[in-house]
Amino acid sequence: QLQASGGGLVQTGDSLSLSCATSGRTFSNYCMAWFRQAPGRDREFVAAISWRGNRKDYREAVKGRFAISRDNAKNTLYLLMNSLNPEDTAVYYCAAAGRPYVYSDCSKSSFIDVWGQGTLVTVSS
Repeated sequence: QLQASGGGLVQTGDSLSLSCATSGRTFSNYCMAWFRQAPGRDREFVAAISWRGNRKDYREAVKGRFAISRDNAKNTLYLLMNSLNPEDTAVYYCAAAGRPYVYSDCSKSSFIDVWGQGTLVTVSS
């Protein structure tokens, strides 16, 4: 089970930190990711992190502004978002892949096995 939190209303240029608490499965064996879905658009990949946290990937639009991290001891996934702009407005979902130790799964929604409930981020101009 995944429980995302930390969303809210911010202004352009602000920062926001999302958290995702995990429970149930041993998520430390799985890559994890953040996806987002803006109104009227498909859900899209944002960032992924390997089970040990030593490999990370980002969509081009957030590179240099967002940082994904995880603390396996605390069973928590994070997404630090800096320099937010209105195009970042979306519901953000944390996610875990269905296969352990397969990093490439995390950037593809079809391989995601568990989704969090989503947290809304709204960036005003």
